[in-house]
Amino acid sequence: MKRRFLLFCVVPWLAWVAEPARVQAAHARPNVVFIVVDDMNHYGFSHEHPGVKVPHLDAFRKSAVTFPRAVCNAPSCVPSRASFLSGQYPFTTGSYLNGSDPWEKPAMAEIESLPELFKRAGYAVWGAGKLFHAKIGAKREQAAFDNKPYGGGFGPFVPEKDQVAGNFWGTTPWTGPDTDFPDVVNTNAAVEFLRTPQEKPFLLMLGLWRPHTPFTAPKRFFDFYEKENIAFPPSGARPGDLADVPEAGKALARVWGVRWEKSGGKNPDLWRRMLWGYMATTSFADESVGRVLSALDARPDRANTIVVFISDNGYHVGEKEHFEKSTLWDASARVPFAIRLPGGRNGGAVSGATVGLIDLFPTLMDYCGLPAPKQVIEGRTMRAVLENPSQRWDRPGITVYEDKVFSAADGNHRYIQYADGTEELYDHRSDPHEFTNLAGDPDMKGIKERLQAVKPKIWAKSLGGREG
Repeated sequence: MKRRFLLFCVVPWLAWVAEPARVQAAHARPNVVFIVVDDMNHYGFSHEHPGVKVPHLDAFRKSAVTFPRAVCNAPSCVPSRASFLSGQYPFTTGSYLNGSDPWEKPAMAEIESLPELFKRAGYAVWGAGKLFHAKIGAKREQAAFDNKPYGGGFGPFVPEKDQVAGNFWGTTPWTGPDTDFPDVVNTNAAVEFLRTPQEKPFLLMLGLWRPHTPFTAPKRFFDFYEKENIAFPPSGARPGDLADVPEAGKALARVWGVRWEKSGGKNPDLWRRMLWGYMATTSFADESVGRVLSALDARPDRANTIVVFISDNGYHVGEKEHFEKSTLWDASARVPFAIRLPGGRNGGAVSGATVGLIDLFPTLMDYCGLPAPKQVIEGRTMRAVLENPSQRWDRPGITVYEDKVFSAADGNHRYIQYADGTEELYDHRSDPHEFTNLAGDPDMKGIKERLQAVKPKIWAKSLGGREG
């Protein structure tokens, strides 16, 4: 009886793991694992801050093509996600700000989101966590997913005694169970999905809430770091950094009110505590990514799977006298971005292309053989630079914020123009931290004109919302 029971359990499992060719033949189109983290900058992803520990992302990058110059197309959560999930720029949809709730408004009613397109194309679509970060109705959710996506939220929250400058801004090593965190609950569910054989090609979408505030994480991640020895970022704020920035730029630096004044340059101990929290939550997100990739790599069809890893926007932890995002500077606009091709082709390669998150939609359409969606896709497939990472990419990365607030980066320079016409220009070859505004230098006129040329001519009316 015991022997028969073991055979009953083991034989189906062997049939699954021992026949990858049969599984892949059943659906030649690649699977896609799409992981988006929230508010991750390059501190750990590209190790631009000393000592940040992300061993799983380090390993992933060895099997993927990395784009260190990639940008978000809007520097805050809702409009960024609306852009890469629709394949359209914010200046086309009007979703510029958090709180715009774009998917429930007529302006985007006829847009087919990325998971909706995958599902229409015959893929099994599973999702969980922070994906749209905006209201989507039951009809759209049903059209996008085969499961009922669990979101969870930002918690667990910082105790009131540890909060800084109101809201849930603060840092706390969490001593409760890991499952207090929605990221752990959602990652557990993603792992379970990946452990289950699928009859169709699948799109798995996992949105992690961390490293977004509050800076709560299981205590072991804080123990990775000695708070007292954490260095301030090399690109951190310095006295007078905003002296050559137009008033419109200074206003964006103050969009979150007094957070910098209360927890930044005038309070280095608290600033270091915020860095401690950000590093811990970054390592927490890294572990969740690693668990998903480990489950994927145990599948027989792992070699027929594309893996996308992105952050929805960058993040300031003191750069330009600012915390969080919602600016057009490099710290906010540039994002972690890597894609693992089937079989790990070109793994470990680094591309200098200034791709944008908007380019994900057409790239996945290209590789997965998806039909055209209802809307015009404004991104560009990245196949050429994925297959040949040294291939030239001739389009600057565009990031916008509200009506006519625009930035373009070509890998060597970043140009910013505000609605009132004032400007900033930085030479990243000699000034990677954007300390010196060269917009008034007559020798830079040609560079300004070249980057100004990609500024959109038409800007959609804002769908509302606000930052701060």
